[in-house]
This record gives sequence, C-alpha cells and structure tokens, in this order.
Amino acid sequence: MSTNHPHSGPARRTAAVLNEQIRGLWLRAGGSLSPDEAAKYQRLVTEWAAAIRDEMVEAA
Repeated sequence: MSTNHPHSGPARRTAAVLNEQIRGLWLRAGGSLSPDEAAKYQRLVTEWAAAIRDEMVEAA
C-alpha cells in the first residue's frame, strides 16, 4: 500500500480538519464538556495525533 496517496485505505481526515472540529466542539460546549462531548473530544484528539504523525511521515 502506497503512503503517497492521502486516501489509501479508509478515508482519513487531515489534522487541520480535526483541529477545526476540536475547536468547534469546545466553542459549542462553552468550555465545559458533557460526558458524551468529552468522549467525542478524546476520539478527535486521538485521531488528530495520528493525523499529525502520518503527515510528518509523509513530509519526510
């Protein structure tokens, strides 16, 4: 599987898109996350960290 194609395998969101979603979640929550929002936040941050790592590997 080629790592040069950003859409190889399952569709992945970019770190920038995920960062925007994280910021939007915090804005909508008014700075205090419900348990459901906190779980979504954790999933987004985990996916964001993987996207950052993948983008760094692609840049190298």
